[in-house]
Parts: sequence; structure tokens; C-alpha cells
Amino acid sequence: MFTGIIEEIGEIAQVGPYGDGVRLSIRAPKAVSDASHGDSIAISGVCLTVVDHNEYGFTADVMRQTLDMSTIGSFAPGTRVNVERAMTAGARLGGHIVQGHIDGTGQVLNVTPGEQWSVIRIGIPASLAPLVVDKGSIAVDGTSLTVSAVSAAGEPTGWFEVSLIPETLQATTLGERRPGDRVNLETDILARHVERLLAFDKPAATQLHAPIGELDENREGAHASSSAFATTDTPPADYSILSSADTAEPGAAR
Repeated sequence: MFTGIIEEIGEIAQVGPYGDGVRLSIRAPKAVSDASHGDSIAISGVCLTVVDHNEYGFTADVMRQTLDMSTIGSFAPGTRVNVERAMTAGARLGGHIVQGHIDGTGQVLNVTPGEQWSVIRIGIPASLAPLVVDKGSIAVDGTSLTVSAVSAAGEPTGWFEVSLIPETLQATTLGERRPGDRVNLETDILARHVERLLAFDKPAATQLHAPIGELDENREGAHASSSAFATTDTPPADYSILSSADTAEPGAAR
């Protein structure tokens, strides 16, 4: 799990075919300063597993599904990427809960620079639009951001805006984004769970929320059943074996 607080800007050193995926080598000295084989490191929002590393960077394998869902398929040597190590237990959650599981990509529609910050508008697929809310959280290329504006539900093309302070523009690759660029998107995990729950049939869901009267009737029926079961010819338990007089000394054979 990650927080969306970028630790360093890394650089793709090498990209090579590996089965139906690719093998990446990423320069990220801070991220590997305490890395071990099998650790998780997020690269521009995509959770990758360390398969090899040295003091300068690490190597990770990327499967076909990840290439199809993210911008990694366009990575080449020299591409700058956002890097974040997995969150440790007890650390501060400075951003929001980020899994490193990309929902898809969006396209930068425009960038509006301001005196102290820049506003980026990003177009999103229709399937993701309901999961993005004003003042909610979203990860863009792995960076935890607050949504500052969203498109109306009836608009044919969904979009959202984020306002970036100078620190975010300098400490991440978002300051380099231009109209037409594609970015990795991860919506809020709580919104995804709610959407999944609502996708199920309502009658099935209401079984979990039966009226109080029905619950009382069910309890009475269960009580009657348990009482009937208790009246069967079950021999009474003999607790005399637990009496102190019949308890063997520790270690004694019985």
C-alpha cells in the first residue's frame, strides 16, 4: 500500500521484452536505499515488485495486463517517473490510501498556469467518471491529489481538475505534463467498493437488512428449534470426572 506522496523522480534506464510483457530497469537510488528482493515500489502509480537491485536502482517485470491498463507501454530509456516505496506500518498517511492498482489512463486536456499554482484538466473514461468527486482524492501518476472540479453527470465527455502547488510541480513529473499527455489514474478505493456493492441485485442485498419484526420472528423460530433439539434423549453430562478427588497429579498416568 502507498500514500501517494512521491519520494523521488526516477528515470527509466532500460526496457526489454520479457515474455508477453517487459522488464524495466529504473534508476531510483532513494527507493533502493533499504530495498530487498520482493519489495513493492510504485512507478508513476503502478505497483511493481523488485526482482533485482543495486545501489542505483532496481529491475521489475511488467505483465501484459499492466501494459494495457497504464502508460508503462510508452516508457523508454530516459522517461522520468514518480517513485514511492510501500508505506511502513506506523508511518503517517500523508496522502490517501493508494494501492498501486491502476484503473486506467486519462488524457491531459489543458494546463492553466497561475501565479502560485497550476490547474490541470484531465479527461477520463466514462466508466471512471462516477468514481471521481469534487474535493475527493485521486492518484494521478501515483501522486495523491484533491479533485478541485469535476464535469457534470450529463456531460458527454467526463473530466476533472486538480490544482497543483509549486512543491508538487517540482517534486513530481506532473509539472512536465502537457495537453495530449496520458497519465495513470487510480480512483479512491472506497468509491470502487461502493460501486461494486451497488452492482448487485437489490433483493439479495436487502436480505442483509431485514425489518426488525422479521428478525424477531427469526429469533423466536431459532429459539423454538433449539429448545426442541434440547429435549431429545441426550444423556446428561458427567462432570464428576473433573472433581478434585478424581484429578490426577501432573504427569501421572491415567
